[in-house]
Amino acid sequence: MKNIILIAPPAAGKGTQAKLLSAEYNIPHISTGDLLREEIAKGTAFGNEIKEVIDKGNLVSDEIITKLLKNRITMPDCKEGYILDGYPRNITQAKILDDLVRELNYGKINVIFFDIDRDLALERTLSRIVCPNCGSSYNLLVEDLKPKKDNICDRCNHELTTRDDDTREVFLHRFDTYLNSTKELMDYYQDLGVLTKIEVLEKSANTIFEEVKKVLND
Repeated sequence: MKNIILIAPPAAGKGTQAKLLSAEYNIPHISTGDLLREEIAKGTAFGNEIKEVIDKGNLVSDEIITKLLKNRITMPDCKEGYILDGYPRNITQAKILDDLVRELNYGKINVIFFDIDRDLALERTLSRIVCPNCGSSYNLLVEDLKPKKDNICDRCNHELTTRDDDTREVFLHRFDTYLNSTKELMDYYQDLGVLTKIEVLEKSANTIFEEVKKVLND
């Protein structure tokens, strides 16, 4: 079973790798943000409880996240594994996940950190274009991620545009904040011996994917 956690600063290509891994191993890509939105959309008592917390501007508790996560990773489509995106965010959550995986007897956790140079990440961000219609994202700097037709979405043929927050100032703040907030988490997984760092550099998405597979298949 593959228990995969992906950690990466902005513009490192984490979303692309998650899609490739999901298709390769036929396992779901799980985002805790999506889990929260899905539960709220169901209109259940639990979902209403989550909505009330969020509407008040409060952070959703680790207890709630853990309950959602346990429900999700015990579903049939996770029997061969799953990919976690956005969780854990801190050591407390990491320890909760450790306990949950042990409780379910799911085996070893594999943590992949995509290490990208700050300047390259900035260049990628400023080269990103998105589809305002279907949400697809492309990058003019990365050959694998360019649209097939100039400035046209491959999925819905809508005209592509840039994101308002893809500016140098906003990106640099997000990048540094992310690294500072995840340093302790990476140190924690490094000490456990389950963290692998993969350098992004100027490699293609497929080259990086082959490196990830080698880690997971060893």
